Amino acid sequence: MSPPAKNINERTVVDLLSLKGKKALLYGCSKGIGLDVAEAYAEAGASVVITYNRTNAEDQAKKIAQRHGVEAVALKCNVSDSNDIKSVFDQALKKFGHIDIVVANAGVCTNKSAAEMTPDEFAKEININLNGIFNIGHVTGPVFEKQGFGSFIATASMSGTIANVPQKQCAYNASKAGVIHLCKSLAVEWAPFARVNCVSPGYISTDMTGGMHDEWVPYVPFRRIGYPKELTGAYVFLASDAASYVSGLDLIVDGGYTAI
Repeated sequence: MSPPAKNINERTVVDLLSLKGKKALLYGCSKGIGLDVAEAYAEAGASVVITYNRTNAEDQAKKIAQRHGVEAVALKCNVSDSNDIKSVFDQALKKFGHIDIVVANAGVCTNKSAAEMTPDEFAKEININLNGIFNIGHVTGPVFEKQGFGSFIATASMSGTIANVPQKQCAYNASKAGVIHLCKSLAVEWAPFARVNCVSPGYISTDMTGGMHDEWVPYVPFRRIGYPKELTGAYVFLASDAASYVSGLDLIVDGGYTAI
């Protein structure tokens, strides 16, 4: 049984939302959404390990530590390599002694239709976006079970619920649908000892999306594209004791896109 947060009935909601003293390991968080989440966790009081592959994040980690007075380190990791994932997890455990929060955030998107995309291209995107999340979960689960606690949060997408227009991105959509259902499955499997949820962003201005896209705006009820900062509250909530009875949730943050 996953117990409620310690002393939950005596604590304020502000205290429950605090991450003070918690230790977070964030995969694929050297820029964009992931980096803003790492910053938010540090601001909320957590010590963080952020991983990167091509974009070195050591300077970012130093700045986070200086700004918020927490420990922050950056480690290189290829999330498509299960050995890399485990090596980073082992290093984080050695440094902190335990891990309260794991964020699985790495992902890529190729705007090609099924007819245009080769089987190898499709498989590569599935490997990074879906298999990568599984590989992180495969390492995380036994650690959380041994600890008896933990919060696992994956970055999915509204594209796991709807098919985007006008761009064609079948591989991305399929991979993110898989992430959502993988997290629901893990939530059931890990219910005795940990919580598993995912955040599904809508159209967000990042390097991966190429910034703002006027052609997307008419499809969004808010009539604008979101900013990475607008996602951070969702990640902080799911990582916090305020969400101690929340598991198996796909928290969609999309300006109302999927409500239509």
